[in-house]
Amino acid sequence: MRFYRRLIIILLVSLGGVVFSQTNPDLPLDALQNYHIGRDLESKNRIGEAAPFYAEAVRICMEEISLNRATMDTYTVLTWALRRQQKYAEVINWGQRALRISTDYRIIETMGEAYFYLYDYDNSLDFMQRYTNSLPQGERAGVAYFFIGEIYRLQEKFRHADIAYTTSVRLDPGQPLWWYRMGTVREALGDYAPAIEAYQRALRLNPNYREANQGLERIQSVIQ
Repeated sequence: MRFYRRLIIILLVSLGGVVFSQTNPDLPLDALQNYHIGRDLESKNRIGEAAPFYAEAVRICMEEISLNRATMDTYTVLTWALRRQQKYAEVINWGQRALRISTDYRIIETMGEAYFYLYDYDNSLDFMQRYTNSLPQGERAGVAYFFIGEIYRLQEKFRHADIAYTTSVRLDPGQPLWWYRMGTVREALGDYAPAIEAYQRALRLNPNYREANQGLERIQSVIQ
């Protein structure tokens, strides 16, 4: 079994699919390593291949919890893997259990995402703001601000959404979707010049972004 696991890892590495180091390849992968392999495969749209790694990450974490060996890292990886499996209610359940032990902002941000996908925007906004208020430059701050922007956009609070999206792209300027969303709320506000700039940034990152191009065309038809 270990031989086949090592073979899979070697193949993935040779395809540029995995970025992590393991000092002893004879040891089984831990939960975090399984999660990272799954996440890397998913980022390449290889969802079916990613699923077993997420499942194994969950299994390992659950075993650690059952054996009273769990740390906050265990709960963090568990919620991450469950979120990738789209098991949002379970993310909330295990996240709440973890936060009764200790405050961990990694889990708070993941719970914010889970609440969003459960259409519980009030709780999602609360958790995302808890994250950004405590870690404004945190690793997931850009993502958290993007979700805040999404909530305000859906609530048609376009000025608030613009501020949130602006912060998200300042922290991570390489996401074409975030620039596109910024363009849509600026367009809704009638701020056409800044909207054009946002759509153009989205197109520079993804020249085939049809919706961004359509946004530019809409504005050009209005201002001509």
